Amino acid sequence: MGKPTGVCQSQFQMLSLKNKKILIGISGGIAAYKIPLLVRLLIKAGAEVRVITSQMAKRFVTDETLSVLSNNPVYSDFFNDEGHTWNNHVELGLWADLFLVAPAGANTMAKMAYGICDNLLLTTYLSARCPVFFAPAMDLDMYKHASVQQNLAILKNRDNHCIDPEIGELASGLFGEGRMAEPETIFEAISKFFQIELPFFGKKVLVTAGPTYENIDPVRFIGNYSTGKMGFAIAEAFRNQGASVTLIAGPVSLENPKDIEMVKVISAAQMLEACITHGVESDIIVMASAVADYKPENLAKTKIKKTESTFTLNLIKNPDILATLGKNKTKGQFLVGFALETNNELKNAKEKLTKKNLDMIVLNSLNDSGAGFGYDTNKVTIITTNKKSIAIPLQHKGKVAQELVKFIGQNIKSSKK
Repeated sequence: MGKPTGVCQSQFQMLSLKNKKILIGISGGIAAYKIPLLVRLLIKAGAEVRVITSQMAKRFVTDETLSVLSNNPVYSDFFNDEGHTWNNHVELGLWADLFLVAPAGANTMAKMAYGICDNLLLTTYLSARCPVFFAPAMDLDMYKHASVQQNLAILKNRDNHCIDPEIGELASGLFGEGRMAEPETIFEAISKFFQIELPFFGKKVLVTAGPTYENIDPVRFIGNYSTGKMGFAIAEAFRNQGASVTLIAGPVSLENPKDIEMVKVISAAQMLEACITHGVESDIIVMASAVADYKPENLAKTKIKKTESTFTLNLIKNPDILATLGKNKTKGQFLVGFALETNNELKNAKEKLTKKNLDMIVLNSLNDSGAGFGYDTNKVTIITTNKKSIAIPLQHKGKVAQELVKFIGQNIKSSKK
């Protein structure tokens, strides 16, 4: 399995944090001044952030700063006097995908360990059902004290995730352990935690999309009605699941998707060359493109004039890209093909699955209303090597792509058992 290429580590961190709900509880301590930078990093990565501050934390960082950076009001008290509303700690705890207490001072850690909840931050901690991270911050002798170490052990034993303090200069002027981890370190710890939810993280995926055009003369070509929407949706679904994706696209009018390596081609020969080049190191290949089966035997160098009432065009076969990839398939590589059929759909698709040495084939039928070329929706049937078929009902191509990618992941896992 290859290491991610084309998409840098920071982009994978953003993928893992996108739309994640991060709740930050700030207790009193000078290290609170670092939290606004952490909030900024999380927001930039696409996370949603809400902040709870203790009364002592307000002496080190302002609600206004945190509110502007998080795009949300800051919670401090059980009651909001201005709006006469109740800040519901249960709802806050249920809202979060992850709760971070930072800085976690000795007093706050002790209360967390023994279930004392005398402020909004601590009652929310007891209500949280999500993973809890905490970043200790205190002076050297405090951190080394037996009671603090005992509380630290209690919290860790309850599956709270500790982001260990660093060794460095402390607010007291001493040098030693107790300095809260830097915002970048905390950010990385959170992003790595969510990366385990990306089943294709570290996988290289090759997807093809759209039609191929075969020139007849400088102004005319043989092509088809493929828009590339299905292939682009599959590439984006793999990207969202952590894969490093290369998308080989024929002539389409779609915008290049973010964080995906694009290779643009026109003809079947160009697509074949690109597939061979990029397919060698790919863990998964999905051939969702509609490749022209034939091309003109002779390409006219100038525009063909309309002089005769009939015109004969000799066509020759293009190379079979899918069969070539199936023949050259490396050990452990997972190859998926598409079949667009108009009759004997299942029979033809199953034959193609075997003949071209595929691991899975996705059947499109032009007989299905709202599916196939030109639509934003699709309806497909997935067939695996055991010849069992699974139908995905008509829905948006983005949803179909998600179902397809999920099913590919399940089949790869089962094949390794």
